[in-house]
Amino acid sequence: MLAPEQFDRAELGETLAEEPDQVVGRTVETTLGDLTDDQGQNNTKLEFKITDVGSDTAYTEFIKHELTRDYLRSLVRRGASKVDLAITVRTTDDYRVRVQPVAFTTKKADRSQEHAIRQIMIDIVEEAASERTFEQLVDSVVQGRISSAIYGEAKQVYPLRRVEVQKLTLEAHPEEVAAEEEASVDVDEESVAVDDETAEE
Repeated sequence: MLAPEQFDRAELGETLAEEPDQVVGRTVETTLGDLTDDQGQNNTKLEFKITDVGSDTAYTEFIKHELTRDYLRSLVRRGASKVDLAITVRTTDDYRVRVQPVAFTTKKADRSQEHAIRQIMIDIVEEAASERTFEQLVDSVVQGRISSAIYGEAKQVYPLRRVEVQKLTLEAHPEEVAAEEEASVDVDEESVAVDDETAEE
């Protein structure tokens, strides 16, 4: 099993099957440390899904990036705030992605400061998605660029100890997004027609 090209087609391991088609759809989990031979990155889990098989090689797509629970737990401090958020965005090539950043403050922040930090997270993640393809957005998360951008702005609101993207999940492919939009357009047209009738009454 090979990782996608953006992960340099690194080997993810092996899986057994009587027929090649049987492995399509299977998922495999590894750590970023295993892929990059950098044990310092073992707190990042990556999940891939097999999408294609050629002779004895299975090709995968990236579907999830997630920090380990132990690592996240190690960042929590008593008397400090943990500010997190889940936001769904769309990339320039129409992938729908759920991104979950988290910030750890040095001391206890008040509600308005937490709100301001969350707003910065939303703005930065939305802007990143609006300028990047799915692959580029994944790279930005994996390489820590988005968490660095959030840290740089949010620390002006309140002193921060650390910012991470605790999870990024592929929610829908472009064709799935397009099909959903087509379905919702039909529903919208129906509701508009109903509104017209009530307006006439």
